[in-house]
Amino acid sequence: MSAIPVTIRAIGNSKGLVLPKTVLAQAGLEDVTDAELLVENGVILLRKAAPRVREGWADAAARLSAQGGDALVMGDFGNEGDEDLAW
Repeated sequence: MSAIPVTIRAIGNSKGLVLPKTVLAQAGLEDVTDAELLVENGVILLRKAAPRVREGWADAAARLSAQGGDALVMGDFGNEGDEDLAW
């Protein structure tokens, strides 16, 4: 892809630019609302935000539980002599 000229505009105390829809589509960002912006060697990079650590785990665990998929793999077990312990 060849370079596309863009205009950097004043937006309050900051500056901004409009990214063409075709550019966003090529980068896989057309439906994304959160992205990561970084600068490397004088180049501005915009990319999809990395998923947050453990994002979606709670929902996945709830779905697994609802399907009965959260049973213990090894069953309930203890150590020999545990029944003699007094708490």
